[in-house]
Amino acid sequence: MSRKTKAAARAAGRTSDLKVGVTIFLQDGIQSLWDNGIFQNAGFLLMLLKQSRMFSKTFLVNGGPGMPENSKEFLSNSPVPVLTMDEAMNELDVIIELSAQLNGDWARSFKARGGTVIGMRVASDFIIDAERMAYQMEPGMLFAKIPYDEIWTLPAFEKTCAQYYQFGFSAPVHVMQHLWSPMLVDRSAKEIGKPFAYRAGAKRWRIAVLEPNICSVKTCHLPMLLCDVAYRHDPNAIQHMYVFNALALKEHATFIGYARSLKIVQHGAGTFEGRLPVFQIMTELADAVVSHHWENGQNYVYYEALHGGFPLIHNSDFLGSCGYRYDNYDPEDGALALLRAKAEHDHNLDAYRAEARAFLYQLDPLNPVNIRNYENAIMRAMGGTPK
Repeated sequence: MSRKTKAAARAAGRTSDLKVGVTIFLQDGIQSLWDNGIFQNAGFLLMLLKQSRMFSKTFLVNGGPGMPENSKEFLSNSPVPVLTMDEAMNELDVIIELSAQLNGDWARSFKARGGTVIGMRVASDFIIDAERMAYQMEPGMLFAKIPYDEIWTLPAFEKTCAQYYQFGFSAPVHVMQHLWSPMLVDRSAKEIGKPFAYRAGAKRWRIAVLEPNICSVKTCHLPMLLCDVAYRHDPNAIQHMYVFNALALKEHATFIGYARSLKIVQHGAGTFEGRLPVFQIMTELADAVVSHHWENGQNYVYYEALHGGFPLIHNSDFLGSCGYRYDNYDPEDGALALLRAKAEHDHNLDAYRAEARAFLYQLDPLNPVNIRNYENAIMRAMGGTPK
């Protein structure tokens, strides 16, 4: 019986001495959990794995150039210790590649000694890779020669990426539940002394557009037009539109022309800002979130807005009946959704919060259903039989 088979047999009892690690990319400079969603992805996955009785120990595995001792503030809330890649080689039974990509030689050696390698993909890699190749940018994921036992992705990326992964990596692909907990946003809001909660009663709303504007799957362009159409319908509904993550766009002549064509900008009610964490924006600057995506319908900003009771105007198919949904690329429909939210939200706030709580529990890393499903997926990757 191989080491991997023995490990799968031990895991089948759901209480074992197996050890699992999740990769993280530590840099030399200052890092924040709010820099990008992948650090939060790692944190929520670790919460789940630490709760699972399949594993005796859970770790972060540093695949970046930074040293843990220089990232103490960034790692201060980590529920698990950090291993080097060399330590992980001898310590782990399962490694989940998430924040840092594995080296092919390392992964082959790890598999040769009986380890299980899982790649977890939580971005629109097909679109990102295509854009980077088309515009001669630094490469993204591409197809490194990693001997994955399985690749995991999210429902939002099944349509665009599942086959891309399957044939590009020659590995089986499985769709996993997205994970999220309010722990991070609540803790961060508490640290600045303000509750992360919608405050009813504003006569005019301050709108936050929070798209990262890094690639075409999440940009501010349609939300800006949507807000402008709503402003033209009823200027008294909107006090201000803040477009965040937009400093680089302000240097682009075509974007400047686009922005200046909008009435809401012409009237001084639309401005373009840098990057701020969502807990600061929604506690200090904004009342509602207007969002748009292209094949990227599962985003932490959606969950954060719903958790705080903030009106979320969105085009996602993955939120059930939560928020105020509009048709994908229709700014008129989006404007009507925004104005309907303004008219109804304060009156229906309790029901809105209750519906959001029920939906968000499906994403909870500590939800027993999610723990069992991830355990079954790991069992399958190890060659065992899921229960």
